[in-house]
Amino acid sequence: MTRVRLGRREDLGADCGSCVGLCCVALGFTRSTDFPIDKQPGEPCRHLQGDSGCGVHDRLRETGFRGCAVFDCFGAGQKVSRQLFGGRSWLADPGLRTEMFAVFPLVRRLHELLWYLDEALGLPGAAVPRRALEEHFERVRAVSDAAPADVIGTDVDALYAAARPLLVAASAAARAVAGPYPDRVDRRVGPGSDLLGVDLSHRDLRGLELRGSLLIGADLSGSDLSWTDVLGVDLRDADLRGTRLDRAIYLTQVQVNAARGDAATLLPEGFTRPAHWPQAPSV
Repeated sequence: MTRVRLGRREDLGADCGSCVGLCCVALGFTRSTDFPIDKQPGEPCRHLQGDSGCGVHDRLRETGFRGCAVFDCFGAGQKVSRQLFGGRSWLADPGLRTEMFAVFPLVRRLHELLWYLDEALGLPGAAVPRRALEEHFERVRAVSDAAPADVIGTDVDALYAAARPLLVAASAAARAVAGPYPDRVDRRVGPGSDLLGVDLSHRDLRGLELRGSLLIGADLSGSDLSWTDVLGVDLRDADLRGTRLDRAIYLTQVQVNAARGDAATLLPEGFTRPAHWPQAPSV
């Protein structure tokens, strides 16, 4: 079974040089702490350059575009630009705008789902429903490779719904193999927990299910999240200085980009340490 190799730029990692600035045009955003202006979907960002580059890419945070600094298309930009539309650009052919801009966010979601399924396939545990995971991976990949009209006609939410029990089962199997873990009595910590600003620093959080939890501004510094399920966890402004994340389950680059860490933060192989993180361990 040939699968997309997690982390390769040509597959599930953004390659902005092979895109036609789709994230700067197709997506909209609202003025907030993450964006200094309002922008409607289909409206080019004022910083988009003629070569499809960003005029403030090296200072996104300083200019108020934190949301752009966090964003990752999971390789959807180059897939749509180079494969689905054969290298044609909305700039040269305005007739492509509507379809191209509709396809891009859908392929981005499909590639994100491929990322999760690929990680699930790499997790340990004899109980992992491997055949079902492989079949769903190939189903999602086939949709992401389809003609634009077919992508638009796909129920992406249904593909996510079908994947959810598989991802949960794979996580449970991996955590069981990697355990046992310490007994815990803190009932605040679990799937879907509201942990905004909570102090969880220097804690043994191994093997926990944090799936879907809100950890905005939480202090996780110095904690161990090995084999912890962080699927969909909101880590915006969370303190990850010195945190062990190299074996966290379903961690994405987007989550890392949104948080605060340092040189002592342990990340999985293939992840990029965000430019806004200090280069030396904090003291």
